[in-house]
Amino acid sequence: MIKKWLEIFIVSLRLGLTSFGGPVAHLGYFREEYVERRKWLTEKQYADLVGLCQFLPGPASSQVGIGIGMSRGGTVGGIISFIGFTIPSVLILMAAAVGFQQQGLIELGIIDGLKITAVAIVAHALLGMGRNLAPDNQRASIAVLAFILVLLIPAVWIQVAVIAASGLIGWWLYRQEKLPSAESLPVKLSMKFSAVCLTAFFGLLALLPVLKAAFDSLHLQLADSFYRAGALVFGGGHVVLPLLEREVVPAGLISESEFLAGYGAAQAVPGPLFTFASYLGMVIDGTAGAVTATIAIFLPAFLLLLGVLPIWLLIQQKPGMRAAAAGINAGVVGILAAALYQPVFTSAVTSPADLAFAALLFMMLVYWKRPAWLAVIIGIVGGIIFYGG
Repeated sequence: MIKKWLEIFIVSLRLGLTSFGGPVAHLGYFREEYVERRKWLTEKQYADLVGLCQFLPGPASSQVGIGIGMSRGGTVGGIISFIGFTIPSVLILMAAAVGFQQQGLIELGIIDGLKITAVAIVAHALLGMGRNLAPDNQRASIAVLAFILVLLIPAVWIQVAVIAASGLIGWWLYRQEKLPSAESLPVKLSMKFSAVCLTAFFGLLALLPVLKAAFDSLHLQLADSFYRAGALVFGGGHVVLPLLEREVVPAGLISESEFLAGYGAAQAVPGPLFTFASYLGMVIDGTAGAVTATIAIFLPAFLLLLGVLPIWLLIQQKPGMRAAAAGINAGVVGILAAALYQPVFTSAVTSPADLAFAALLFMMLVYWKRPAWLAVIIGIVGGIIFYGG
């Protein structure tokens, strides 16, 4: 098992060092590494996990990484996977808080090249998922409708609503059909453990504000603010940033200029955007503040996933749930297609040359079957050559 845990850490650390582009791009990198290359999950297992994590509040890509680690190496594997994927951006943003500046990367053109790489990687993931998860007219229609709704209604709640509606449509369309048995993740968690995690999730949400009011402690204030942000936000890292601003700037914990500087640094580093909490905690109270803020913002994601996953694995074996899952998986394809356009494509491709570069990287991934890490290296080199200035 130790060998498996070491493998999980090495693979997740490499992803944590190279996964630029935000939550949707992370899902593309994960699929390339864990489904296509290593075969740790099937396409359906991966899509089921993505659908569940999109439905839960918190950092969806981090939760997917935790779930994959758990499927490979148990609960410890999930923790190791999280640490490997998260620690690079935590350390970089802590360094940013004490003077490390990311502007040099922007001037070199590296960020521009990495944004275009993200376009190719997400498009590659979308192509494979669409082929496997929306293979017929009905599921293709669900995917297209999900794409349209998410694209035209830019609200935080729309992704959850689309997943729920896709599940209902899938149940209605396929409830009478004999579908293949569900491909459950090889995760063994008891219902008792699930109940403990869910109780802890809601208990901390209720208890931390009481403790903050009762005791004059900066760390309790940080724990309450960051735990609440991690527990209640849907839509990933981009949504949590303004929520954190309302928690720390009006309270006088950090200045507006310091917050904006950290916001820019968070956009320029690999890994989950939720590690912006590490920067804020470091500015507010040094290393201790960074540790408190980081644990507090990610803890809800752990507790929710550990609490809900056993229930999900049980109910997905029911025929009606398999029918709903067929619709949910198609809906996830549509959601990822919308995210490919906005923000991935619109923020990266601003000229014919950008589109040409993205097309070359896409061809390399799809037809030449080259790994994603090589696309990242080419993206960095291309960014320096074509966009540096």
